[in-house]
Amino acid sequence: MKFKEIVESLVENFLEAGDLAIQLRKEGLVKKIKSDNTPVSNGDLEVNKFISNKISKVTPDLPIISEETSDNKAIKNLKNFWLIDPIDGTYDYINGLEEFTINAGLIINNRPVAGLINAPAKKRMFYSYEKGNSFEFSDGKTINLSNKPFNKSENLKFISYSNKIKPEIQKIYDDLGVKENIRMKSSLKFCVVAAGEYDGYVAEPRAYEWDIAAGHAILEHAGGNVTDFEGNEILYGKKNLKNPSIILKNKNIL
Repeated sequence: MKFKEIVESLVENFLEAGDLAIQLRKEGLVKKIKSDNTPVSNGDLEVNKFISNKISKVTPDLPIISEETSDNKAIKNLKNFWLIDPIDGTYDYINGLEEFTINAGLIINNRPVAGLINAPAKKRMFYSYEKGNSFEFSDGKTINLSNKPFNKSENLKFISYSNKIKPEIQKIYDDLGVKENIRMKSSLKFCVVAAGEYDGYVAEPRAYEWDIAAGHAILEHAGGNVTDFEGNEILYGKKNLKNPSIILKNKNIL
């Protein structure tokens, strides 16, 4: 399987999906609350349909698991498959904010080998296929994040999903020497860590595999590291598709 060809054939589709998401928001979204008490909109569903169709044409033999459908979620012993989160950060999307993202991660042998993340309101597109090949496309330019020089700092800046830092996370901050913390939603946090704008992210077990798969690939292929709190590798295709604890680090602090 040629991951470079697969990903590069989908980049333009993800840019189109971003345009679709923005256009639907301008037209006025139809919002609902799902059974798990989280919001969803017609934008989530339309983007899901669009990118799922494009991916299925490129890799017709691979199952697609998306947050917004029940398809394939009951498959046992998942090994090779796609994980899609059509709109990560739906609250921001619905409320006219900018941090929402469109995501797809390719999983082979239970490991992320490629990822695509578009942050259309930020006009930043990220994608990767294996180590040394992690890219950002913005302002008409493509930058290889794997080769991007980082400015090392003694004052590490981390991202959190909440302004309230739990004791177990604060302990990790203290051990690493984290001096600053900023709240950020969606998988954009993986991308800005991969780009060297922040040094890392820590979270206790929460969310699902489709929330992190694409970002995991992009950060790891940029030279960063993704593990659980005990330093174990994070694998995909778990029975309930739930995430363990997670620590992101960019190549600056490995």
